[in-house]
Amino acid sequence: MHEPSASLNTPPFRNRELSWLAFNYRVLQEAQHPEVPLLERLKFMAIFSSNLDEYFKVRVATLRRLVKLKKKTRAKLGEDPAPQLEQVLAEVGRQQHEFGETFRNSILPELRQEHIHLISEHDLTEEQRVFVYEYFRERVQDLLSPVILDETLHHLFLKDQTVYMTFLLTEPVQAKKSGDEERVLVMELPTRRHGGRFVQLPTEGKERYVMFLDDVIRCCAQELFPKYKRVQVHAIKISRDAELDLQEEVSGNLLAKIKSSLQKRETGYPARLLYDPAMPKEVLRAVMQKTHITKNELVEGSRYHNFRDFFGFPDMGLKHLQYPAQPALRHPSLPARGSLLNAIAAKDHLLHFPYQTYDYVLRLLREAATDAAVSAISITLYRVAEKSEVAKALLKAVKHGKQVTVVVELKARFDEESNIRWAEKLQRAGANVIYGVPDLKVHSKLCLITRVEAGESRQYAYLSTGNFNEVTSNIYSDHALLTADERLTREVSAIFQYFLDRVTPPPFEHLLVAPFELREKLNALIDTEINHARAGEEAYIILKLNALQDDRMILKLYEASQAGVQIELLIRGISCAVPQVPGQSDNIRQRSLVDRYLEHARVYVFGNGGQEKVYVASADWMARNLDRRVEVAFPLYDPAVRREVRDLLDLQRQDNVKSRDFDNCFIAPDAAGTPRLQAQTATYAYLKKPGSRR
Repeated sequence: MHEPSASLNTPPFRNRELSWLAFNYRVLQEAQHPEVPLLERLKFMAIFSSNLDEYFKVRVATLRRLVKLKKKTRAKLGEDPAPQLEQVLAEVGRQQHEFGETFRNSILPELRQEHIHLISEHDLTEEQRVFVYEYFRERVQDLLSPVILDETLHHLFLKDQTVYMTFLLTEPVQAKKSGDEERVLVMELPTRRHGGRFVQLPTEGKERYVMFLDDVIRCCAQELFPKYKRVQVHAIKISRDAELDLQEEVSGNLLAKIKSSLQKRETGYPARLLYDPAMPKEVLRAVMQKTHITKNELVEGSRYHNFRDFFGFPDMGLKHLQYPAQPALRHPSLPARGSLLNAIAAKDHLLHFPYQTYDYVLRLLREAATDAAVSAISITLYRVAEKSEVAKALLKAVKHGKQVTVVVELKARFDEESNIRWAEKLQRAGANVIYGVPDLKVHSKLCLITRVEAGESRQYAYLSTGNFNEVTSNIYSDHALLTADERLTREVSAIFQYFLDRVTPPPFEHLLVAPFELREKLNALIDTEINHARAGEEAYIILKLNALQDDRMILKLYEASQAGVQIELLIRGISCAVPQVPGQSDNIRQRSLVDRYLEHARVYVFGNGGQEKVYVASADWMARNLDRRVEVAFPLYDPAVRREVRDLLDLQRQDNVKSRDFDNCFIAPDAAGTPRLQAQTATYAYLKKPGSRR
């Protein structure tokens, strides 16, 4: 039923790379789904493209580096990277082809049915052509800087993730010398300076017209080069290796190393060059010669690159082509005004983003910043927004004399620049900024507020699955616990003490903390289920993760399955476990959910002989999370909070609209007449009407 096949002596594992590509294919499925609003389908096309860009920048680049290792070194890897790379590129090619078919044969025709026309230079009426030429002269021409590829140019540097236009100029109007007969030029497409990738043309009745900026340039290319009768224009784009060349160590010059690596990223080894297959061979040869790119880095693309720019496709106010509005909800037990600290002192509260407003997090930090009784704030920052309100609240706290400790992760891929900028600003303001931990990446999402009450210190903790980022909180689905429970706040305090003194903390009684005890305690929790199953008692595990990749944890789940433990996996992304293999994983079922919001929360549930244990966590079950990161899984002790998470988890387990099985087939209702249940829609309804909960 599933790849790969396995004998009882060979535990089955799915290849990590192919599993990730299967996840990205689920994103493409959303772009193809007729029930997804049309303009949202365009965004899923953009997500698919952006994901693939990042994948090439990191994973494919890594595989290519491994392939270049000596044979003896490669043998130690366990799996030869060369066949992996071949399989990956073949699957990428298949998905890219389907992506193009989806755009041409589905998205574009449906846009036309909605009176939206994405037109090229060949489709313009005379009136539209006049408009485009005027627009080009007024808004575009001054942004263009072509570079001639001739013998005087020794090397052409192409910026990462940037679209370039190539020009082949032939048939000069008046050739003065033989070198003028044919020229090849390259020019950056000025998307950012133009303010976007798309140009809206004047509406004609109900009909709306949009052009790529690329096509505006194609239309007016002859005006750019009037000395040539023929100008052929095509597009290319390069993706460079983004893997930071760093040992994960903290030393006095780590900040300088990161900055240096960011600069090197822009000039890193090319991972792939996407090109238009209609491009003349002499143009492609000229680009390869000047950039020193080989055939191995060439990937045939299409006429247009950087589909991620469709995030900025104009919506033209057409609400019926977008998701229905879901205004962020208020939390039923947190005050709309007044002190959040007082509310947390009374009982635990669990926030669910993006369904509930992220304003509570910002309000909490701002309240702590100005509360005269608050003495200290400690926080971990992994990915902060470019204009971070979280960081601004911390700056305010410093200004009001609070002791502010900020653990900033400088190795958060693709967010290093923003993290560095805010870290330096906080440090200049007087905050105690800690730049990570030696050999580890700080991935936990924690905040601890210390307040003096009746002459004694009381602590308040925020533990979450999501980053302190008010922008991504609008699209990432996460949980966050607000608590003053001393069992938890005391151990959160111990983690921050570890960040300060680097002394291994004493054993944790309540939190599961990597890299110290998380793996060991997860194994113990699984062993408990195995013992219950062998005793003939009910035994089950439910795991909601972004990724399941760690071989040892997968083998432990296989052991539990063989003992009779019922295991449900809800895995959004990579999963290297293979469910329902006879004799190995018969009792493991797996599903994945891709919908409007990115499922980002991690939840671990263990039956525990009827005394169910529920943990919410920052950690996936990957080797890097369990062994090379500081991660925290926190128990839900309040019965109402625990019930809430279980109810929401059950909605995802019952989803029969957006869930897929291991083979990426949609999971349909069990029987005729079974009502459709879309988990994310049902989650919003559940949180909107708390009185209707069971």
